[in-house]
Amino acid sequence: MSSSITLTQNPGPSWGSRFLSWAEHWWPGWFFRPMLMAGSWVGVATMPAQRAHSRAYLSVVLGRPATLVEVWRHFFTFAEFLMLKLRAGRGAGVTCTLEPDNAAAFEALVRSDRPALFGTFHFGGSDLLGYLLSELGRRVSIIRLRVGNSNDTRLLGERFAGHVSFLWVNDPAHLIFDLKTAIEAGDSLALQCDRMEFTAKTEPFHFLGALRQFPFTIYQLGILFDRPVVFCLAVPGAADRSLRVTASPVFVPDPAAGRAANTRAAREHFQAVLAQLEILVRRHPYLWFNFLPLNPVVSAATP
Repeated sequence: MSSSITLTQNPGPSWGSRFLSWAEHWWPGWFFRPMLMAGSWVGVATMPAQRAHSRAYLSVVLGRPATLVEVWRHFFTFAEFLMLKLRAGRGAGVTCTLEPDNAAAFEALVRSDRPALFGTFHFGGSDLLGYLLSELGRRVSIIRLRVGNSNDTRLLGERFAGHVSFLWVNDPAHLIFDLKTAIEAGDSLALQCDRMEFTAKTEPFHFLGALRQFPFTIYQLGILFDRPVVFCLAVPGAADRSLRVTASPVFVPDPAAGRAANTRAAREHFQAVLAQLEILVRRHPYLWFNFLPLNPVVSAATP
């Protein structure tokens, strides 16, 4: 990466995640959890932009104005999942249970030696799945924004070193070459497909009651390099440090069909993925970890 690039920071103090790891280790659980709850109130009070975006999103998904307590719960749920990632980075096991729908096709792909594109969203524990795929022997390149205070990413990268590498989107010019190199080397890619920053291609899809723009690059890569595309979503399981994983059908480009036909099929596939995501988001509204504006609404007449 070019040294001239200035790294952005996650909201909150630069030492925040390190302090949380230290506190969880040394403080008893009966004291740590209330402190995490109190810290979430501090976040609500000191992060006005994230607070406003949380309230706006919750008002859409709940169908009514969100209360301040509901905004706090959104912040606190994010803090709980940050702790899960920090624990995983320190070596704690995370148990994944695959829901039966589409399980056979997903497992067949994961256990094969065919490189694939694994998509997900900033929802629940979904961003842990790229790391956990490496435990099945896959080499996975995770596409991420590099920030200066992401201790969870550092810990997870160290734990899964050898099977997991990062492709940083901070420098788009380098990313193009890094993507091509990783794909041609036989790596699978894991990327989140909801945020609009750093995306080269967007298309409109129905989500949360409106036609909204979403990144479409994962399908362009799949069609260009003849790689299957599958999406995974993860919500908390019944046990501690467990996730219930929902997989989409597998999209497999057909080189004989041509680009236009494959693109139409990809649009239909992604719309079905977003329909499943919307079901889960409405069922678990506090697990949507985008403290940013919702994906922009577009007119149905927009080309």
